[in-house]
Amino acid sequence: MKMLGRTVLLFFIPSSSSSTSHLQYIPFKPHRSFLCLFSSLSSSDITTNSNSSFLDCLTDTYKFTKTQALSIFNRYSSVKSQEKPQLVHKYLQELGLSETHIRTVVFSSPQILFYCPNKTLKPKVEFFKQQLRVETSDLGKLFSKCPKLLVHSLNKKLVPSIKILNQIYGYDENKKGFIRVLCKCKWDLVANPQSLLAQCAFLETFGIVGPRLSMILKTYPYIFVMKESKLRDLILRVLDMGFSLDSRMLPHALQTVGGLSNETLEKKLDVLRSFGFSECECLLMFRRAPNVFRVSEGKLLFGIDFFLRTVGFEKSILIKTPSLLMFGMEKRVIPRYKVLQVLKSKRLFKNKQSFYTMLHYNEAKFLEEFILKFRDDAEELLEAYKGHISDSTKGE
Repeated sequence: MKMLGRTVLLFFIPSSSSSTSHLQYIPFKPHRSFLCLFSSLSSSDITTNSNSSFLDCLTDTYKFTKTQALSIFNRYSSVKSQEKPQLVHKYLQELGLSETHIRTVVFSSPQILFYCPNKTLKPKVEFFKQQLRVETSDLGKLFSKCPKLLVHSLNKKLVPSIKILNQIYGYDENKKGFIRVLCKCKWDLVANPQSLLAQCAFLETFGIVGPRLSMILKTYPYIFVMKESKLRDLILRVLDMGFSLDSRMLPHALQTVGGLSNETLEKKLDVLRSFGFSECECLLMFRRAPNVFRVSEGKLLFGIDFFLRTVGFEKSILIKTPSLLMFGMEKRVIPRYKVLQVLKSKRLFKNKQSFYTMLHYNEAKFLEEFILKFRDDAEELLEAYKGHISDSTKGE
């Protein structure tokens, strides 16, 4: 205790007149090093020292950085043994997971550290290997992308959720397409089977069933964990833009509109309007290729300007095939345009072969038809083509 700014210690002093003891205050000013000894020790230091075994496991066995290890350790500071974490690490290694995969899984879902491998983890792994035919070599990719697959209850969540999603997805002989959907999905699709059923029932009220529902799962699985009110607003926004629920582009439209704010979408439309496209033409382009509106404003602006002013396309070509604006400008459009210029200068270009056609050929077909065919000029044509690609990638 402190009194008048001085440190005071409380002692029991035996009384000379009796056998009983009484309290006396004796002023005492400790040396600075004595105080520093206690002030330098924090509760976290004491906890760390007492549980250093678990912390050492995180840094030595799992190779987490000190910051990463402490972020896990602080959530489970009462753990004093590294036995289970060591067993989990050994089990995941035996499954063929790389150290990077293991760290990704554990950092995302650290509760896995305290599971019993044979009792809790192995049944789930066997489920994915046997029922979904996941190759052992692919387990690391699957679980690092979706760590929650190892966390959820096998019988209460995983089995019923996977069954529902499998039915929505449709026939998939080797299950590879279905696994790709799980891997690319950043959201917890298997957390609530009841919610999945409710979402399917809601989409059915709009007539979205069967193949259309399957396409949405493959294209935009986030819809299946979206709040009903948000999903209703999204569908209505897409319908207001002239989309039909029968359109094969519907999943892409939902993905595009769902991923953009009204303000951002309006800015993309403003880019089109600035080149003289009418409101109807803008919406027509959107309905034909919704993903065009997912490219940046800069790329959209540059692409339209290049096609209309440099290449000389009519607006009708972009209205008919807006997907042209999704092609890589630096690696596809401009290099092929350079080849076109060389062919024209040498009078080798036939009118029936338009630049529009050139853009739609795959790489091998393009090289065969527009470079290798002209043996005497192939070197110059290839230099025009590859030279631009090399220049465009120098700064990457």
